[in-house]
Amino acid sequence: MKQVLTEGNIGKGLILFSLPMIAGNLLQQLYNVVDTLIVGQTIGAQALSAVGSSYALMVLLTSVILGLCMGSGVVFSQLYGANREEDVKVSIVNAFVLIFLVSAVVMALSYLLLNSIVVWMQIPKEAIVYAKEYLTIIFSGILFVFLYNFFSAILRSVGNTFIPLVFLGVSAFLNIVLDLVFILVFHMGVKGAAWATVSAQVVSAVGVMVYFFLKGKELCPARKHLFYDQNLLHMVIVNSTLTAIQQSIMNFGILMVQGLVNSFGFAVSAAFAVVVKIDAFAYMPAQDFGNAFSTYAAQNYGAEKPERILKGIRIAFITSILFCCLASIVVCLFAKELMLLFVKPEEIEIISIGITYLHIEGAFYAGIGILFLLYGLYRGLGRSMMSIVLTILSLGSRVVLAYTLSAFPMLGVNGIWVSVPIGWALADVVGIWCFQKHRKRLLSSIAVL
Repeated sequence: MKQVLTEGNIGKGLILFSLPMIAGNLLQQLYNVVDTLIVGQTIGAQALSAVGSSYALMVLLTSVILGLCMGSGVVFSQLYGANREEDVKVSIVNAFVLIFLVSAVVMALSYLLLNSIVVWMQIPKEAIVYAKEYLTIIFSGILFVFLYNFFSAILRSVGNTFIPLVFLGVSAFLNIVLDLVFILVFHMGVKGAAWATVSAQVVSAVGVMVYFFLKGKELCPARKHLFYDQNLLHMVIVNSTLTAIQQSIMNFGILMVQGLVNSFGFAVSAAFAVVVKIDAFAYMPAQDFGNAFSTYAAQNYGAEKPERILKGIRIAFITSILFCCLASIVVCLFAKELMLLFVKPEEIEIISIGITYLHIEGAFYAGIGILFLLYGLYRGLGRSMMSIVLTILSLGSRVVLAYTLSAFPMLGVNGIWVSVPIGWALADVVGIWCFQKHRKRLLSSIAVL
């Protein structure tokens, strides 16, 4: 179940390791997109706006959990790279308790603050009822999101990206089937879309857990590992908390932009609900390649192989940029066709807004590809604070520019779209400059592992 990334061909190893992650998250995006596609084509544009706005909120809430799991995975990778498997098991126990408690709190607060959140997000009045129905059900899946991502993080930290893909594939297929059954057969509306997603989350979580306890016995904690370890918990808290903060800042900024988008009215909100899904599909492989590179960097950092990290950086940057350029070409050339997958042909205004967005932002996917690699690099080196700095710079500038530029009548909502690649570019320049300036210090051996 393991894959060692500290030896062998770097390019081949990175690509083979990242491919299941890319395929898995494309499947995850698929069952998010299926909700949007079926809702938009069968229930209507109001429901589409509600699901789109709800998706932005769920990304923010689960980003806390995903960040904690990703950060913990970095610790597992570093310890595994240093051949400290007993400490890996103890850190798994400590991390599980921590993230479970956080997930439970997130779920409870989500229910308590639902009405206030809907008002704060400025969801169009035509979509408020749909949004509340959808979110009330979706919130029940938060703990299953934690379970899937935590056990997947363990498997990925030791190089096993295939098993998470398998269970995600099963759940994606189930989600599509249940979407069609609940919405088209039982006419459950947005509630059906929500229940289909939660059911899929349960399947993926239970599947990866069962596999870990049955097949991952060499990493499965025993009774002797069930204790509090201050040093290991500190490592987990530092890495996972910083990564969670980074993910939360990133998605909070996106949620602020969602609120601004909603203020432009129903058509813009509905178009945005579609294009963010197209975006996610387009650059998701680059994001997962960055996450894979984080594991690669962490294992080699734990094994004290800085030169291998440097070689990996060069290969990873070239690979990511080439893919992102290809994605840009496809999205820009087929923007209208992509919009028509989600929206009925008579929704001319929504389609036009979406095409403009894709032509503006889609041309610059290389910027986000580089940024994802920088995030992964700094996380893998145990410098998650730098990822936070880059996130604040990228999202902060995006939010400020979005509100500023959209206030100009000549730009309007297009000012929001223009702000995105500018934010990516600023963070890219700073992230690369900092690494070049402090390369020796960043690649120095870990002081305490």
